[in-house]
Amino acid sequence: MRKIQFLFFCTFLFLPVLDFAQVVRADLPYLSAYREEIPYFQELITGGQYAEPSLFIKGDPYHISRQFERGTLRINGITYPDVPLLYDSYQDQLLTFHPIFNQKILIKPEKIDGFVLGNGDLFRFVEGNDGYLHHGNGIYQVLEENKAIALAKHFKSTKSLREMSRFSEVYLEKVDYFLFQDGIFYPIQKASDAYLALGLDQKKVKKEVKSKGLQFKKVPTAFLKFIVTYASTE
Repeated sequence: MRKIQFLFFCTFLFLPVLDFAQVVRADLPYLSAYREEIPYFQELITGGQYAEPSLFIKGDPYHISRQFERGTLRINGITYPDVPLLYDSYQDQLLTFHPIFNQKILIKPEKIDGFVLGNGDLFRFVEGNDGYLHHGNGIYQVLEENKAIALAKHFKSTKSLREMSRFSEVYLEKVDYFLFQDGIFYPIQKASDAYLALGLDQKKVKKEVKSKGLQFKKVPTAFLKFIVTYASTE
C-alpha cells in the first residue's frame, strides 16, 4: 500500500503545479531508471516538511527568488528536469513542492548530486569544509570547474532591529568564496589567496589578470572563473 501511495505521488510530482512544473516525457532516456527507483525515491529524497520562516523577520531566507521556479535536479546519477525548486540559503536547504498535500518539502542535501535553479545558478553538495562556520549542509554554488573548482557559499544571517515595527530582525545576505582541489577547500579573500592555492606564478598571472581588467574585490566571480581556467593551462 505504501508503494502504491508513493507511486501516486511520483506520478504527479512533475505534472503542472501552480504553473511551475511540466510532465516528464515518456521518451526521456532516464525514465526507465526513474521507474525502477520509485519504491525507494521517497526515502532517498524527502527530508520532511519544511518549516515556514518567521513572520517577524524582515525579508526572506531564499536565494534570488522567494517563488518556486523550474529547475533541474540530479540525484543518484539521474537528472530530473522542470522540477519546482527553491533554495533556502539561511537554513542551507533545497526545497521542492508536494503537489498532493500542497506543502514545501525538504530534499536531503547528502543525496543531491547537483541542481540548477531557474536563473541558471548551479549548486552541488560538497563535503570536507566542516571547520567553516557557514558550511551548513554543504550546498555550494559552482562558478567554474576544471582541475580546480571555484565555489561560492551563499548564506544569510539575521540582525536585530531597533526600529519600531512588527519585525524584530532582518535577513542579511552574504557570500564567501573558495577554491576546491584534491578534496581540500581553500578560502579566498584576496587575489593572492587564489594564486597560492593553485601554485601559480604571481608575476605572470598578475599580468594576465590586469590585461583582462579583473579584480577580485570588484568582480570576485569573474576573477575566480578566469583563474580556474588559466590554472588548467599551466
